[in-house]
Amino acid sequence: MALKVELKPHERIIIGSCVVTNTDQRARLLIDGDNIPILREKDILTPETANTPAKLVYLAVQLMYISPDPQNNHGTYFNLLRDIVVTVPSAWPIIEGINNHILSGDLYQALKEAKKLIAYEKKLLDQHEAIEASRKAEVA
Repeated sequence: MALKVELKPHERIIIGSCVVTNTDQRARLLIDGDNIPILREKDILTPETANTPAKLVYLAVQLMYISPDPQNNHGTYFNLLRDIVVTVPSAWPIIEGINNHILSGDLYQALKEAKKLIAYEKKLLDQHEAIEASRKAEVA
């Protein structure tokens, strides 16, 4: 079954191991093929934008997804997970979901689960900031 993708002007997309950049007009692509990694620009993280532990996990999964040999990134991924599980054990159910998808070879679903980890991390950071702001307000 073909995938229909509409690109905004100058939007980028990864198809296989290629980065495709759209011109200055909207474009509609019909992509047909089996097991071809496809990532829209909004779903792509770079080493520069992966600035939190959960985003680094997402980047590792993303590299597995677009790589012809995903196992090359397993070591990095598992080292990152070890740090997160020790620091935030409550993230384990999400991490378990990511792991299950990786082990079953469904790396796209693992990416979707990794987005949940980023959202969970943001929620925890927001809660921490709210607590800190409250403490500062009490002291002032």
